[in-house]
Amino acid sequence: MTRVAPLALSLLALLSAPLAVRAQEVEAISVWGRRANDLGRATSASEGRVSYSDFAVRPLLRPGELIEAVPGLAATQHSGAGKANQYFLRGFNLDHGTDLAASLDGVPLNLPTHGHGQGYLDLNILTPEFVHDIAFKKGPYAAENGDFATAGAVAFETADHLHGDGLQAWVGENGYYRGVGSKALNQNLLLAADLSTSRGAWTTAENLRKINLLGRALVGGWSITALAYDARWNATDQIPLRAVEAGTLGRLDAVDPTDGGTTSRYILSARRRDLLHGLDTVVYVQRYTLDLYSNFTYFLDDPVHGDQFEQVDRRWVYGGSVIKRWSLGDGWSARTGASLRVDDIGRVGLYHTTARVRRETVRQDAVTEWSAATWGEASRRFGKLDATLGLRADAMGADVQDKGRVSDLLVSPKLALAWRASKTFELYADAGRGFHSNDARGAIAGAPLLSPTDGAELGLRWKARGLTVTAAAWALRVASELVYAGDSGFTEASGETRRRGLELLADWRPTARLSLTGSYAATHARFANGDRIPNAVDSVLSAGAVWKLTGASTLSLTWRRLGSAPLIEDDSVRSRASGLVNALLTHDLGKASLMIEVLNVTNSKADDIAYFYASRLPGEPAAGVDDVHFHPVEPRAVRAGVRINF
Repeated sequence: MTRVAPLALSLLALLSAPLAVRAQEVEAISVWGRRANDLGRATSASEGRVSYSDFAVRPLLRPGELIEAVPGLAATQHSGAGKANQYFLRGFNLDHGTDLAASLDGVPLNLPTHGHGQGYLDLNILTPEFVHDIAFKKGPYAAENGDFATAGAVAFETADHLHGDGLQAWVGENGYYRGVGSKALNQNLLLAADLSTSRGAWTTAENLRKINLLGRALVGGWSITALAYDARWNATDQIPLRAVEAGTLGRLDAVDPTDGGTTSRYILSARRRDLLHGLDTVVYVQRYTLDLYSNFTYFLDDPVHGDQFEQVDRRWVYGGSVIKRWSLGDGWSARTGASLRVDDIGRVGLYHTTARVRRETVRQDAVTEWSAATWGEASRRFGKLDATLGLRADAMGADVQDKGRVSDLLVSPKLALAWRASKTFELYADAGRGFHSNDARGAIAGAPLLSPTDGAELGLRWKARGLTVTAAAWALRVASELVYAGDSGFTEASGETRRRGLELLADWRPTARLSLTGSYAATHARFANGDRIPNAVDSVLSAGAVWKLTGASTLSLTWRRLGSAPLIEDDSVRSRASGLVNALLTHDLGKASLMIEVLNVTNSKADDIAYFYASRLPGEPAAGVDDVHFHPVEPRAVRAGVRINF
């Protein structure tokens, strides 16, 4: 920490310096969920804002599934509940976050040069009841979005004052217990907590223990937030299909019952939104740790001790950003911004283990990684046409201790056009360049540190009589890159990829008591040579309904279907499509509310995710067996809760 602390403090001081120029405020847009008339304000068909009133009644198995409120985005899991989700959007298997950027109250959540995967995005830090709204922008068209915002960017916001003081208590099948509470001590001080534990549905007890704490104080126009998250769990990773079909392994069994992990994240941030001068300033410091134990190949590499490995990450993160709105005259308005970030990674390592006991160090590094960006966009209306021109410049550098230094620079142009054809119909055209950074350890070995993505999109929005329909046709080209694979400790090549797709979204409120939503996203994803991209899902279909049964009772249903995907480049092996239905019934009793949640209503035995690779079980050939390895969806579970309002 000491080697970058003076630099980090200087950066934070610079970013918190006030600017004093009056600017024109621009209203937030919303294109999904409870929203105002978006026509004339949006710059693309694939951006929006989801309000608390929409996801407050959304049934959720895990906190990370809150991101599925963004249409076309899916979140699954292939390991324990304390590990970051797998994300799917626009033909990307985003792994644990490589091409999907996320932030919480302006603080970036993705972690570069991570022990498990580049851009690792663990949304378990979220408590859904603490989130006020979710803003999203798909594609690389927004100048304000930088690293990892290739397929899209999602911004979670918590409220200075949560949705009323209260206490929730939940109990459910498989040893599930959860308590959530918040209390405003006065107008300027808020405390909240989220505690949960679960045995899990797996044969080997998951024994999840998780704590989320939130404290917020309003001081002199600044919102000071302290977040603390800590979790430990056992994991049932993906299992080989051949063993399940032979009857030697159950669907909920584990090959290595000692897999699992522990993680923690502590964030202290300060944010000031100066509406008078059009300023939004954020400064933050984070402390993050991870110890993750996994075994995907069992006894392939080491028939005696097994193939379990440990991935470790220890880091401090310092940074901040400032956004400024300007009124330029003659119909022009502008937004400019700058951001700085330093990741002081004291240790990022990979170790061979047996039952969580280290046997051998594969690789261990200390890395200092920094990034700086500046961006601007200017907008003007020309009759019925709104035009926004943007430009972003990113610089990044890294020092891998005793192995070398690397740096890179990328300039990204942006363009957004919106044509107001009528009071109920609008057309959009967007284009731009974005990027994701590569692991610094891979960059030292010869990969570019910044891997650019070029994209374009055509879209429309139509709204009339309670029905809103949006559609977008898009294309993305990702440059050739080398990816550092944390599971093996080596750099793996990945060629240029091209993706294109179509998205259709609908929101209909036929009556005051009924709200219906639906989205469909289809994707064609290929390497430049025509090969299929493994795990690139071809479609995501989702639907939801919120029905106010009586003045006090509300029923919410969600359905999500994840399409099949090639598991190898020649498409000879594919994953199965999977569908899930969840339900939540709430009944208001005035000072209290009763809640019943049913997850996986149909008790589907689909797969959360599947891979194809070689592994070896005891007694099998030394070269292993190529096979599908899958992680099943969790069986049906019922949970009941009560909320008491103070």
